[in-house]
Amino acid sequence: MNLVELLRNAGPLLWVLLALSVYVVYTAAVRAQVLGRLGRDPAALIERTRAVTAESGPAAALTELDRAADPTPAATVLRAGLGRADRGSEAAQAAMNAAVLAEDARLYAGLSALGTAAQVAPLLGLLGTVIGMVRSFIVFSNTANPTPDQLALGISEALINTAAGLIVAIIAYVARNALRAKADRIATQAERVREELPAWLSPRGLGGLPGARPVPEVAMHFEGSGVPVGGAAR
Repeated sequence: MNLVELLRNAGPLLWVLLALSVYVVYTAAVRAQVLGRLGRDPAALIERTRAVTAESGPAAALTELDRAADPTPAATVLRAGLGRADRGSEAAQAAMNAAVLAEDARLYAGLSALGTAAQVAPLLGLLGTVIGMVRSFIVFSNTANPTPDQLALGISEALINTAAGLIVAIIAYVARNALRAKADRIATQAERVREELPAWLSPRGLGGLPGARPVPEVAMHFEGSGVPVGGAAR
């Protein structure tokens, strides 16, 4: 019995596993491409934005970000925070929190489906194994002296489905873990920006670099203080 005959005799569940394997490979390839585009190192852009923020203020830094057109989550969180900087630190923080949640959804999209495939594939293989063994027992019950070819039909169905289920599960599991590790690294960069930006927008952060211009007075209040930037405590 050659490979083609084995596949033909493996039963309908094998085709389900083959369809699942195509879905797993396609999803993994698409997510790897997306994460590769989002995973560019934003360190240089972050440092340049920090310098522009300290020298010229949040509006100029936002213009610099828009000019860079960086699609990374870190850049998106920066845009969200700088875009609300004129409304105060709480508004900027809230905008960055919302941006982080949206970027997390974009980074981890499809990973739960791969995890589900890794769990379901062995179960489908086990179901195919049971069906194959039942077919073999039916041969025993209907034939007094079954031939090896008659028994091989059910046994081959059982073993092929078991192997196919394990192969699909291994591919899905490895792909999911690799993609999750990549997404975690990218998400950490966005979290770093969310933690650092409020310090950039503080009076010390805006004026802390050598040669920085005076900060214009705007209606921006920071946590723990009711004093606008450039104003005096009363």
